[in-house]
Amino acid sequence: MFATDPSPLFISLATTCAATIATFFLGLLAARLMYASRSAMRPWIDGILTLPLVLPPTVVGFFLLLVFGRSGPIGHLLERAGVTIVFSWPATVIAATVVAFPLMYRTALGALEQVNPTLLQAARTLGASEWRVFRRVLLPLASPGVVAGAVLAFARALGEFGATLMLAGNIPGRTQTMPIAIFSAVERDDMRAAVVWVVLIVVLSLAIIRLLNRQGAARRAWQSAAQSDALPLEPSGRIAETPHLQQDGEPPAALEVDVEKALDNFTLRIQFRAARGAVGLLGASGAGKSMTLRLIAGVELPDRGRIALNGRTLFESTARVNSPPARRRIGVVFQDYALFPHMTVAENIAFGLHQLPEEERRERVLRQLDRMRIADLAARYPEELSGGQRQRVAIARCMAIQPDALLLDEPFAALDPHLRRQMEGQLREALASYNGVVIFVTHDMEEAFRFCAELLVLDAGRVIASGPKHALFEQPRSVVSARLTGCKNIAPARAVDADRIAVDAWNCSLALPAPVSGPITHVGYRSHHFRFQQGASGENIFPCWLVETSEAPHEMTLYLRLHNPPQAGEPHHVQADIPKDQWRALSVQAQPWQIQIDPERILLLEDAASLPLSRA
Repeated sequence: MFATDPSPLFISLATTCAATIATFFLGLLAARLMYASRSAMRPWIDGILTLPLVLPPTVVGFFLLLVFGRSGPIGHLLERAGVTIVFSWPATVIAATVVAFPLMYRTALGALEQVNPTLLQAARTLGASEWRVFRRVLLPLASPGVVAGAVLAFARALGEFGATLMLAGNIPGRTQTMPIAIFSAVERDDMRAAVVWVVLIVVLSLAIIRLLNRQGAARRAWQSAAQSDALPLEPSGRIAETPHLQQDGEPPAALEVDVEKALDNFTLRIQFRAARGAVGLLGASGAGKSMTLRLIAGVELPDRGRIALNGRTLFESTARVNSPPARRRIGVVFQDYALFPHMTVAENIAFGLHQLPEEERRERVLRQLDRMRIADLAARYPEELSGGQRQRVAIARCMAIQPDALLLDEPFAALDPHLRRQMEGQLREALASYNGVVIFVTHDMEEAFRFCAELLVLDAGRVIASGPKHALFEQPRSVVSARLTGCKNIAPARAVDADRIAVDAWNCSLALPAPVSGPITHVGYRSHHFRFQQGASGENIFPCWLVETSEAPHEMTLYLRLHNPPQAGEPHHVQADIPKDQWRALSVQAQPWQIQIDPERILLLEDAASLPLSRA
C-alpha cells in the first residue's frame, strides 16, 4: 500500500509541521502571558489551557466538532463565508494543534519560571524594555525548555488520532494521517500496510527523541540568534574616561526616599535623603536593606510613599506615579552580580547601551573594560570568571549607562578578605569621578566604615540611627547600632544613682562621667577599650580572672569574670581584645588581674523598639 499511496506520510508531515509552528507561537505566547500574570484567575486559566493534555483525544475532538461543526459558533460563521473546516485538511491541523498545545505551553512556562528573576530585574535597571528583556534575556535562557516543548509538541501532533478522526474524518488523500492509516489497515485486515506505517512512525519518533537529547546544539543556535545585535569589539588602545562634572548651577545629586511596604515579618518604613557620595545602609540580615534597594530601583513596588531622584519623582502613591525600572537611570550591582550567562563580558557591559550609535557603544564598553582592568576578559562568559572578575564586570555594566544613582547590594560578600580589600580600592577609584548617589548595603561594619562617610542603621525595617560614621561608631544610641558597629560587650543596665548604673550580668556597678540625661536599658563597652592596671584601685577598676582565650594573628581575645574566680561551667562576663605583646606580659602575672572600664568610653544604650523613628 505504501508504494501506491504515500499520501498519509505527506499529510502527516504537513499537518505536524503546520501544527508545530502554530503550537510553538501560541504556546510560547500563552506561557509568556501566564508567566507575567498575577491574576487570581491564573490557576483556572492554566487548568483550561492544560485540559487537552488530560482529556481523551476523542473528547477533545468532540468539543472541536461542537465549535467548528456546521452548528458550532465558529463553523457557522465560516460556512456563511464559504469556508468549511470539518472533514478538511485544516481540520487535521486544528486537531493536532489543540492536543499538542498543552505540551508546548507547560514546558515553555516551566522553562521561563526556572530563569533567575534577578537577571530580568538587572536587565530592566539597565534600561531594557519588557520586549528586549524577553528577547535578549528570558527567551535565550529558557531556550532548552522551549526547544524541548517544540519537539514534544511535534511528537504529539505526529501521533494524534482520536481528535483528528472526530473532526477531520478518514478521507484518503485529504485527511488520512499515518495513525488513521494504521487504523484503516487493521480494519481491512491489511497487517502488512499497518506494520509499514507503524515502523515509519517509530523511526520518526526515535528521530524526535534523538533531537530532544541534542538540545545543547539547539541552545547554542538560539543563543547565537539572541546575540545577533551584540556589540562587535575590536582591540583598541586605552581610552581615558571623561568624568561627568557638575556644571555651575546644577543641583547636587539627591535621592529622597520615604516609603512603606508590608513584609512577612514587619512593615518596612524607611525615610532618608542622600546626596552625592557613598551612603552605607548597615543592618543585620533580614533588616530590610536589600528590599530598600529593590524599592528604589523599581523592581519592587512600595505600598505607599514617595521616591525622588534629582527632582524627578520615581514613585508617589498619592499621585499614582510609578516610573518603570528602565526609566529610572539607577544602576544596581546585585549581590550575586546577575551577569547574563549567555553573553560575553563585553556583551554584558553593552547590554544597556543598545539605543546608542554603535561607535559610542564601543567606546563606552572599551572605557569600562579599561577602567575596571578587565579588557583581557572581554570575550569570556561569566562562568569562566572568578568572583572578583564577575564583580568588576557587574560594576562596569552599571557604570556604562552613566546612572544618576548606583545601588550596591553587599558587593563584596562573596569575596575573600584579600580580594575584598583589593576590590574596595578599585571600586573607590572607579567612583572617584562619579557625581551621583551611591547606596552601599552591607552588614559588615568595618566595610561600611572604610567605604562610606554617612551611615544609616536599619533594624526590623526602620532607620534607627543615621549620621556621619564617626559619630555613629563613637556614640551609638541603640543596642542594635552598638552591635552592628562592633561592640562585643553589651548587657542590660539600670540606674542606681544619677551618675551610677548597675550591670548585674557583669556583677558590677559602674560610675559614669556625668549624670544620666535620658532613659537607658543597656550598657556597652568595646573590647579593645579595656585597660589592665595592676596594683591600681579606684572607680571602675575590678579584679578579674581568665575563663578562656581565643587567638588571632595579631591579638588575643580574653574572656574574663569579674570579682570572683570562675567555677566549672560558669560563663564569662566580658570580652577584652589586647595586642599579642601585651598578652605576653600579662599572661605571666598572677591572677586576679585588675581591669579598668573607662567611664568616658561607656556606651549608654536603649532598645531599638524604644527609639523614635530616625529621619535621616
